[in-house]
Amino acid sequence: MSAPTAISSLATRLSTASVSDALDSLGLPGSLHGIGALREGQRVVGRVFTVTYEPVDEAGGTVGDFLDDVPAGAVILIDNAGRTDCTVWGGIMSQTAHQHGIAGTVINGTCRDVAAATAAGYPIWSVSRFMRTGKDRVRVAAVQTAVTIGGVVIRPGDILVADDDGAVGVPATRWDEVAEIAWRIDRVEEVIVEAVRCGATLAEARAEHGYHSLQTRRGPW
Repeated sequence: MSAPTAISSLATRLSTASVSDALDSLGLPGSLHGIGALREGQRVVGRVFTVTYEPVDEAGGTVGDFLDDVPAGAVILIDNAGRTDCTVWGGIMSQTAHQHGIAGTVINGTCRDVAAATAAGYPIWSVSRFMRTGKDRVRVAAVQTAVTIGGVVIRPGDILVADDDGAVGVPATRWDEVAEIAWRIDRVEEVIVEAVRCGATLAEARAEHGYHSLQTRRGPW
């Protein structure tokens, strides 16, 4: 494995686990607790397009028209305050997003029409799945503003990595640093596994390659 130089080169190389460990080593939050993959085998790395929802009032509001403004390759991050009683993403949006080349959607809330997303091959991460519509219950409150999920602040243009283990956000200004540390963590783990295959004990291999200090914090929390 060679050191990463661009977001595209990381898509098949950096896991959320190694990125999370790298963030820990720098004293940075980033792991989005409670958000999981809709199905196994999904993976995205991309710049974030943020959407914030809020409960409707007598003025009403829309639930999905922002999709026309999302650039290809972006990862949509929707914050519906973790609500699981109504959906903010469904089949029309999955199929449209796939058609537009959007990388995937991560939801602090609920999705539905799982079969349509699966058939389209569109990646989704969410708190849960539930069929009840968000129409007349929630509306888009803001697009492309900072969102805070579980204490993690994510801004438009930040980098989001998501895979079978969940989703993690990285500040755009720290991405190169985090990616380099994550790459080194992955490399050390590969070397440890190879050492064990060649007859070393796990304890020996970990000690020799500094495994237990990989996530030691290097900066203030």
